[in-house]
Amino acid sequence: MDQGIGVITYPVSDLAQAKTPYRTLLGVEPYTDEAYYVGFRVGDQEIGLDPHGHRKGMTGPVGYWHANDIQTSLQLLLEAGALVQQAVQDVGGRKLIASVKDADGNITGLLQSP
Repeated sequence: MDQGIGVITYPVSDLAQAKTPYRTLLGVEPYTDEAYYVGFRVGDQEIGLDPHGHRKGMTGPVGYWHANDIQTSLQLLLEAGALVQQAVQDVGGRKLIASVKDADGNITGLLQSP
């Protein structure tokens, strides 16, 4: 909420199959290519592919807003009426993510970098 959307993550069923169209579309190779996540960087934007996204309740792409303090940002959104979609979790390297759902079911992510 402090610095705009920095990451957009797409849920995918077949990670290996999904990489090729995104590689072609973005014109770059992934900067990270793991069984749990593939990430591409184009300028300051990150595009991610999450093979577990559908199981996490993702119904489409999720934009992750950079937050300086993810706990405070999450609390403000909950007080404003949002519901927790995914609690704060460390996804490696002290990078924290969380997500909320609005009244229409739209998912918004939060991201705190170390």
